[in-house]
Amino acid sequence: MKFTKLSLVAALAVSAAFAGGDIAPVEPVVETPAIKAEACNSDTTINSKAVAYYYTTDTTPNDIFSKENSQLGTAVTFDVSHKLFDGITANFSAVGYANLLDDEGRGNSGYMENSQTGAFINVANITAKFGDTTLILGRQLLSSPMVGGFDWLLAPGAFEAYTIANNSIENLTLVGTYLRTWRPNNSGNTWVNLNSDKTPGIVDENNYAFGAAYDNKTISGNLWYYNVDSGAAAGNVDYYTQVYVDGGYNFGIAKVEAQYANTDYNTADSSTAYGVKVSGSVANFDLYAAYNRIQDNQTGYVGVDSLYTSSWNTFVSHSWNGEDLDAFKIGASTKFAGLSAELSYADYDNGNETDLILGYDVTDCINVGTVYTNTKPNVSHADDVNALEVFATYKF
Repeated sequence: MKFTKLSLVAALAVSAAFAGGDIAPVEPVVETPAIKAEACNSDTTINSKAVAYYYTTDTTPNDIFSKENSQLGTAVTFDVSHKLFDGITANFSAVGYANLLDDEGRGNSGYMENSQTGAFINVANITAKFGDTTLILGRQLLSSPMVGGFDWLLAPGAFEAYTIANNSIENLTLVGTYLRTWRPNNSGNTWVNLNSDKTPGIVDENNYAFGAAYDNKTISGNLWYYNVDSGAAAGNVDYYTQVYVDGGYNFGIAKVEAQYANTDYNTADSSTAYGVKVSGSVANFDLYAAYNRIQDNQTGYVGVDSLYTSSWNTFVSHSWNGEDLDAFKIGASTKFAGLSAELSYADYDNGNETDLILGYDVTDCINVGTVYTNTKPNVSHADDVNALEVFATYKF
């Protein structure tokens, strides 16, 4: 899957969907992105894109290009922003998709977004700006260190939430968000009710986060508190509260970062995770090395984590398998003649992953890319899995 790389200033992306398939890391922002295409009504702006995505793997049977192991999906996304009043905007993102290969007896699991054709509204919110404060009500894209969506295949994951962000202090963003529903990545028009009152021991489920993010280009850091009562809905062992903190210092020749997360589960053992990362540039190459240790239990997250050693297919938060986990990752990236490339290797004790990611901007509106991954699951005696992804995006 595509792991959306987060900057240390992990604010909230709140309106139009990110461009699917772009290789460049997404830098979350609070403001509504600038729109290139303008409708007849000057108060209405429109962004559109079309994407084609081919995915194949050698799971079972061991044939990476067999129809049983291949998917080919296409989608068109329309992002619309309409100014209602000064400072108040309505934002919508509609996605329509079609799979071009049959399911080969696998049912809906053989289709991207879990059906051959379909459509859904991924973003539908009112965004109000009052000075340095922004309020977002409705379906939106969220990006925080341990709760958020990522952009992979045909559309990014999204949330229905109430979010407030403030930038009154220079270089500092304060954020609060209350979550109601969640559309996991690649789930079609399936919205998980995070307030379903089905968790044992909880009468009223509440899922929310408060965060502070700082970045002055030299010093950066995050401090977040999460309350996730619908932990099982996101694949966690129990409902939990979590404190996440990170910090970094840019020395010019290199940047050093550190992170810590404590997940306090209701009945299960609490989890402690921490990590360090060193990155820098040599000639035309960006290099990094990272380490994470996870103790006592898996680290809770919803949608995506931002631990340093997570990879394209592996969120290290859930790689803990009963013993304390030491994870290492190294990577190098470069750009030459319009071609961007990244090669990385991560070791998760009994598992590992190698990723090669290539991207090329044919024009300002056309982007193509490919991803090759070799993943050995963090399970004893498991076979490694090869996968190839090829995609193209046209913005219009």
